[in-house]
Amino acid sequence: MFRPVALRLLISMVLGFLIAVLVNEFSFVFLKSEAGRGPERIELVIPAGTAAKVAQGEAEPTLPEKMVFVQGDTLVVINHDSADHHLGSLFIPANSSASLVLNQAASLMYACSFEPTQYFGLDVREAVTLETRIYGLIISGLPLGIVFYLYSILVWPLKPKPTEGQ
Repeated sequence: MFRPVALRLLISMVLGFLIAVLVNEFSFVFLKSEAGRGPERIELVIPAGTAAKVAQGEAEPTLPEKMVFVQGDTLVVINHDSADHHLGSLFIPANSSASLVLNQAASLMYACSFEPTQYFGLDVREAVTLETRIYGLIISGLPLGIVFYLYSILVWPLKPKPTEGQ
């Protein structure tokens, strides 16, 4: 009696994990986001003449309104403008640069002198690592395998082994 139960459980678990791998990895590949990469150095360039445009209420078209980062990224702000600028706690003098290491996953809004709204949004996401992906496979594959096993008992009940007298 033990062998058919163990075999059925093994087949159910393998099937559950196989489906979990297909679904999770398919999702990871086709719904890839910024979080699927490792930390990088990302440059944000403030072009010359930005302060004048901001004073007139215009946005510099080359500057994004919001940026997406991965935990561990380093944002390097390069100021090519003739005016000094700031982004949150960063002070970026004219014709120089400053950097900010983004270690915490969060949606941030910084006070900013190179945007007409005076705010600049940063979205820092947790990086999707191999460990995260394996954890996802476990929390989806294990329950799925158990469900397959329970349904297999309902659909194909195990027959008791006949005894010698029967």
